[in-house]
Amino acid sequence: MSTEIFERRAIIAGVGQSATGRRLGRSGLDLTLEAITRALADAGLERSDIDGIAGWPGYKPEPAGYSPVSITDIKEALRLELNWYTAGAEASQMSALINACMAVATGQARHVLCFRTVTESSAASQGTRSSLVGAGTDRVAGFGIWQSPFGAFSATNWVGLAASRYFHEFGATREQLAQIALTARHNATLNPAAIYREPLSLQQYLEARMISTPLCLYDCDVPVDGAVAIIVSHRDCARDLNAAAIGIEAICGPLYGRDTWDQQTDLTRFAAEDAGKRLWSRTDLKPADVDMAQLYDGFSFLSLLWLEGLGFCKRGEGAAFIEGGQRIALDGELPLATGGGQLSAGRLHGLGHVHEAVIQLRGLGGDRQVPGTPRVSAVTMGGGPIASAALLTRL
Repeated sequence: MSTEIFERRAIIAGVGQSATGRRLGRSGLDLTLEAITRALADAGLERSDIDGIAGWPGYKPEPAGYSPVSITDIKEALRLELNWYTAGAEASQMSALINACMAVATGQARHVLCFRTVTESSAASQGTRSSLVGAGTDRVAGFGIWQSPFGAFSATNWVGLAASRYFHEFGATREQLAQIALTARHNATLNPAAIYREPLSLQQYLEARMISTPLCLYDCDVPVDGAVAIIVSHRDCARDLNAAAIGIEAICGPLYGRDTWDQQTDLTRFAAEDAGKRLWSRTDLKPADVDMAQLYDGFSFLSLLWLEGLGFCKRGEGAAFIEGGQRIALDGELPLATGGGQLSAGRLHGLGHVHEAVIQLRGLGGDRQVPGTPRVSAVTMGGGPIASAALLTRL
């Protein structure tokens, strides 16, 4: 049986992000094409070079703004000829990248476009909410039928439940958890593309309105309008690109535990630990080799679980690890959310973290650049039962 790690045949050839903001009033396709145009220019590729597309979660008319663009929308707008394409919701959030790596490695495609587009901010201004179970529909279906009778309509409720249990078991405090949000905001003040760039103090954090105990307003990511495009190409293309290619050392998206947010065997673990085990099994690198981490922060508490799940600290020690914020600062031992993360730069469902990792690995972060130009970045997506992770490297 082959022991080759096939994702290493792939590289990230180009990245692009559209204008990202609140209530931009632009169509999802318009934003997506802007991101793709920037990614193609970054890589030095023509649209005719693109022969594959991978997306997550695929086009979804409801909830409004959550995933407004389909693969066929892009294919028709750019007149692409595709050898391979895929999208679907029954997959980890990083599935577009994982699938793209496998397509390139097996010869199904040579240059695969991965994208994520949201217009959630504009949708919210029109009176709809994509963050609520059953939003935009007359009835709740799926897993929501078990939570909605208890008033738990939002992921904020589900993550708040897990965070409360974690606080109880390990003695974590809001002052400790605050450092995730404060670090993200500090880094966002240095990022011209971030949504919230004004400074945030610990006092402001503690005085903010509670959303779902112990999560306050600043523990929740920011719904935006925007798009990210990532081009995954075969490794032998690296010399022909405009920009420095980024290696994919390892990538994974396992599903080991129960597919539920509130019936986990242990609410203080979620699936981050499973993704960590799978990720490190695919590389000789260790947590100590990672120079920075773009950890999923749909809610601040998820970043804390990712720190433990990837082995940057022991279980139950995440709150102590981030206390004071020095260890996760730009000049700390493990910089987090270097562009502001989803808490301050905007919710692009994890693909924005990949974009930021590439910028940092290339040494193009400007005022927010991690000192010394990092060589290895961890990137994670998801929370609850959904978890995926990657190690990206400077070649």
